[in-house]
Amino acid sequence: MKIIRLTTILFLLISFCGQVCLSQNTTKHVLKTQQEIVLFFEKHEEIYNVYHDFYKNKQFDMAIKTLKELVTFFDTTTFDSQWEDVMAYKDDLAANVYYNLACCYALTTHKKLALETLEKSIRLGYKDYGNMLNDKDFENIRKDKKFKSLLEEIKQYDRLTILQNSSAYIKDDNDSLPQFVYQDSGDYRLMNVREFFDLDSVAGDGDEISKILNILHFVHKAIRHDGGNFALCEFDAIDIYNYHKSTGKGVNCRHLAIALNEMYLSMDIPSRYVTCMPYDEKDQDCHVINSVWSSQYQKWIWIDPTFEAYVKDENGNFLSIQEVRERLIDGRPLFLNEDANWNYENKQTKEYYLEGYMAKNLYWFDCVTNYCFNPESRYRYVKNKHVVLTPSTYKTPSTYENSSDWAVITHDADYFWQTPTK
Repeated sequence: MKIIRLTTILFLLISFCGQVCLSQNTTKHVLKTQQEIVLFFEKHEEIYNVYHDFYKNKQFDMAIKTLKELVTFFDTTTFDSQWEDVMAYKDDLAANVYYNLACCYALTTHKKLALETLEKSIRLGYKDYGNMLNDKDFENIRKDKKFKSLLEEIKQYDRLTILQNSSAYIKDDNDSLPQFVYQDSGDYRLMNVREFFDLDSVAGDGDEISKILNILHFVHKAIRHDGGNFALCEFDAIDIYNYHKSTGKGVNCRHLAIALNEMYLSMDIPSRYVTCMPYDEKDQDCHVINSVWSSQYQKWIWIDPTFEAYVKDENGNFLSIQEVRERLIDGRPLFLNEDANWNYENKQTKEYYLEGYMAKNLYWFDCVTNYCFNPESRYRYVKNKHVVLTPSTYKTPSTYENSSDWAVITHDADYFWQTPTK
């Protein structure tokens, strides 16, 4: 993480914004050009990183000071009407800034300020019920009537509740729908992947499940995740790996899942990367994980390279994406592996990862039909059709309207999760 001195950031901000000064009474500066908006978000990120360093080091008074200056920066800046969508994103960021400020107030026992700031966050659109419910920063105010009232106010947006209220899947006439294809491990490009990463040694001599997990651990350790970075490389395992090693930059969850997918295919293990999508079409955060076929268990299993995660039931059986979704809806037990983590920095819990983050992102799914080396080339045209699985009454996402030439939509889970054939 790049560390910038706060005084430097504020100087740059004042130079950039012109009319912006650190006063609540300053007339708002209207950003009109794309360049101005890009600079705005860059400055937000720089100040936020300074706050995060203070927070991480438990320097909460300095974290509060930094966040208050970020609030002023937001309050004194607006966007021209042509940037309506970007303005909505800015409001989401502002809600998170106020939420973090409320956390810091609570940690420094400023209970009244914490509650007032938390309410401001919710008025700006903060809706993450699960995070607020489990956030340890709020231990000092959790029993307060105002906190309980605010929590109840956003319960309607609970990610798990939304998933549990989804409509059922139904059988479709799928005779005309495309089949899913998995490239043979004898393809010379996959053979290169297998040799490049020495995957026979990585996988080891154990059973199939141990090989699947060993390759998962290898990818998670070898390639850092950065959800905000869209890597400037080809979308194949070797290029993705070399990009990370040469630049030091992480790659997003899609790139990680594509890299892992090719490694499984190269070892003759059918695998998909699956885009897991939220109910809210305006929510730009989704997550891509792998669905890996185990001939040993004759089923798909959940494998997530971003968080080095897999899921089991109460009897220790590996679960698929579909089974995890069903168990979240039905309230049946789920067990996340103990070593699930993000970049070896943040340990993942069942409550956060499954009941919060993934409950949001298991509403509908998108898969390509052809799983192969470099399936979604960044620089070359690749014709790879998409199949979308949605609950029966879910409105077709606008992205997929008039998409018959490149995507099909189904409500048939049996078709979508069919046993792999080559």
